[in-house]
Amino acid sequence: MTEQSNNKLASQVCEACHVDAPKVSDEELKELMGLIPDWVPLVRDNVMMLEREYKFKNYKLAWAFANKVSELAESEFHHPSILLEWGKVTVTWWTHSIGGLHKNDFICAAKTDQLGD
Repeated sequence: MTEQSNNKLASQVCEACHVDAPKVSDEELKELMGLIPDWVPLVRDNVMMLEREYKFKNYKLAWAFANKVSELAESEFHHPSILLEWGKVTVTWWTHSIGGLHKNDFICAAKTDQLGD
């Protein structure tokens, strides 16, 4: 992945998502995953999600990062699961209203990556 391709995705804005919004196709999934290679697609409770673990030197740094992710979520009006632990934050994006992955999740994953820079 190039920094430029991640920036291209991160520069986009989430769109309002409704129950009938399309989930990403298998082809789109493959293409979008190429832009955020540090993220892992996984299925939990029959729902496709994106997850990444970020590591930090201590709890305070992890906490600060979790707060940045929370601020991003509010600004995009798209909210992930955030697990804060000592020296580690696990972020999981998926679109609740469609029970799976939407392009918004990939945009937010790319934006999350930029918070760690």
